[in-house]
Amino acid sequence: MITSLGWAFHDALLMARRSMYRFIRLPDWLFFSTAQPVMFVLLFAYVFGGAIQVPNGNYIDFLLPGIIVQTVLFGTSATAVGLAEDISKGAFDRYRSLPMSRSAVLAGRIAADTANNVFVMALMIVVGFAIGFRFQGSLLEALAMPLLVLVFALPFSWMAAWIGTSVKSVEAANLAGFVWMFPVTFVSSAFVPIASMPGWLQPIAQANPFSVAVDAARALALGEDATRDVVKTLIWVVLLLAIVVPLAVRGYRKA
Repeated sequence: MITSLGWAFHDALLMARRSMYRFIRLPDWLFFSTAQPVMFVLLFAYVFGGAIQVPNGNYIDFLLPGIIVQTVLFGTSATAVGLAEDISKGAFDRYRSLPMSRSAVLAGRIAADTANNVFVMALMIVVGFAIGFRFQGSLLEALAMPLLVLVFALPFSWMAAWIGTSVKSVEAANLAGFVWMFPVTFVSSAFVPIASMPGWLQPIAQANPFSVAVDAARALALGEDATRDVVKTLIWVVLLLAIVVPLAVRGYRKA
């Protein structure tokens, strides 16, 4: 069993390296994947920041953790598109003919997209520092914030893998990978306090797992007590993984 797990890990690393090489060969893709979140930070901070009242009075400190979580979730759509491209080019048929772990195809792609998200998060934090954002807690809390965001993104990466292996075209994967994200990310605590929303919308935003993750990331960034929100976020991660991982594996087998 240990040998099987070792080979599966080795195969996943090879697939991740393949995807990373693709990123390097497509610098325009890397540019646009980083330009969009940076524009979001600047637009919300300078266009809407003066009109939105937040508890600590500093909108960029309130905003940046939310946009980081949103950006990482948006980044998972690359998994759907990449897998759909592989299917359309017949790569999955070649993978099945090789003596490699079946899970490596999905895990490798998700690992590569996670690595890209690490780079994007680091860039966003640098931009945030340039316009006034500051971590207000300990070094451990500052390091825990992006780590928690990456963990929260895992089930959504597997959801994207399910989408990418289930749709019939790359175009459909691109649309399906994005369309559900807008209501999930905007009906949340990412950009405005939930208390400022209409009364009927507040319970929806509060029940949104995205809000839970944003609140946890924000509490870690601001040095507040994040225990409850972190635990709730991890519970959501486990529950969602239990649902979407089997769906993604099933989609791969049928692709």
